[in-house]
Amino acid sequence: MTLDNSGLRRHVHIMNTIRFPADRLVSLLQDQRIATMPELKEALGTSVTYTVLRKLSALGYRSSYSHCGAYYTLDAIAQFDELGLWSHREVYFSRHGTLLNTAEVLVTRSPAGYWVPELEAVVHVAAKDALHDLAQAGRLFRREWEGRYLYCALDRTRRQEQWAARQAQRGAEDDIQAAKALFFSLLDEQQRRLYAGLESLQRGRGGQQRAAQLFGLDVDTVARGESELLSGQILRGRVRKPGGGRPAVEKKRPKS
Repeated sequence: MTLDNSGLRRHVHIMNTIRFPADRLVSLLQDQRIATMPELKEALGTSVTYTVLRKLSALGYRSSYSHCGAYYTLDAIAQFDELGLWSHREVYFSRHGTLLNTAEVLVTRSPAGYWVPELEAVVHVAAKDALHDLAQAGRLFRREWEGRYLYCALDRTRRQEQWAARQAQRGAEDDIQAAKALFFSLLDEQQRRLYAGLESLQRGRGGQQRAAQLFGLDVDTVARGESELLSGQILRGRVRKPGGGRPAVEKKRPKS
């Protein structure tokens, strides 16, 4: 029997379907929920990445936006939340695809735009470079405010709405800052240093200066608080290290 080119392609496709049944991938992903390319290749019995991707495409799949896209899952398995995000074993997937696409959609849809730390808290990965690239490519708009950038939608009307919403939050933020300052005044020396360090870490770029200004501390003290929090080297039940503070004054008994 002689096959023309189209017939030969159909024959090869049928043979590949028999040799590499997609239900092997389905079984693996139903069991593990996510898998790496080497695991998928082993399950399918092939060393060719294209063969795996072709099978996954027919099933409907997603690659992770975390871990450099090293993990895969099926659309039927991922349970995306209202933001279009889903995670399993601290591997993160998005209905919107890559981190760049995800960041663009989330910022555009957000009520008041995003600071970098705010978006990173949502996507659970570093997002500063992605946001910068989106702004440079003209896919998002960024506006400097108090030494940091607020990322907003590219559409002018939408970003004006976001900017107005962010401005409206300032009154509430001022009340929060006053409450933080009051709480800070009730802490001991070590607790103040650690709390200022935490405040600085939450604020991101320029956080040390802002925390120092808010609490009336030296920037070096705030930096020390950050370092102690990140390293876990915290003295429990003691304000100063042994030997710190003023030397003890020896009490003398009156002579009888």
